[in-house]
Amino acid sequence: MDEWQQNFLQSSPMFEPLRIVGGALAKLDRWPTLEDYNALLNPPIYTASGAALSFVPQAGKPAHREDKYEARIYLNGEVQTRTENWHDLFNALVWLAFPRTKTALNARHFESISTVVGEGNRGKAQDALTLFDESGVVVLYSDDDLANLLRGHQWHDLFLTRRQAVIERMKFVIFGHSLYEKALKPYVGFTGKGLLLRVEETFFEMTEEVQMKTLDGLMANRFSAGQLSSKDFSPLPLLGVPGWWKDNENAIFYANTRYFRPVKVGDAMVL
Repeated sequence: MDEWQQNFLQSSPMFEPLRIVGGALAKLDRWPTLEDYNALLNPPIYTASGAALSFVPQAGKPAHREDKYEARIYLNGEVQTRTENWHDLFNALVWLAFPRTKTALNARHFESISTVVGEGNRGKAQDALTLFDESGVVVLYSDDDLANLLRGHQWHDLFLTRRQAVIERMKFVIFGHSLYEKALKPYVGFTGKGLLLRVEETFFEMTEEVQMKTLDGLMANRFSAGQLSSKDFSPLPLLGVPGWWKDNENAIFYANTRYFRPVKVGDAMVL
């Protein structure tokens, strides 16, 4: 299938976190089946309830609370997955790349589902979890000055003036599967929700595989502890990240304030 062969795990560094777990699928000359996805669950992944994860066909509208998407994952390990669908393919790969984090998010989702009163209602915590699950980007940093530039939306200073420091002391990792789908055809306006996590400088000396395993643990711990809201995430114009877009080496690229928006008064993050 041309679309599959041309698009899956492109050379862009945006897809780097998925290459290790998705290598077997890249060898296919067709869209993967559910059997292909499930064959990658070795070793198995377990939800917080102890259920073994599996990718299953999408069901109809849930009749009961325990039949909802996140509840089925938590209780039975069943991730409803459409085939020949980029959104669901990337969701499966994120499960494989960051199993501890997805497990932690799912447990928090199930907790929210169990405590919210009334069918169809959602709490702020669940909205924040969904926001990160779909559109989250982790920003790992060892330099507080760089992190403060990001929080203050000082995009020119961060991505151009301090470009080499960003390359050496920051790492941007897409988590949200919706962002991976959008990354197939990036566009000016392509923005994620950034979660900033501080690490030691030695983190950047690790191999890519060890970095991702370490990051999985850091994210899982973050989502397992305390309450979350959408205010915990910083808007991040992804095409500004060094190496992620051909035009971002030029100062004029950052003059587009509709994309590289300045911080609003009172909105700067203080973490």
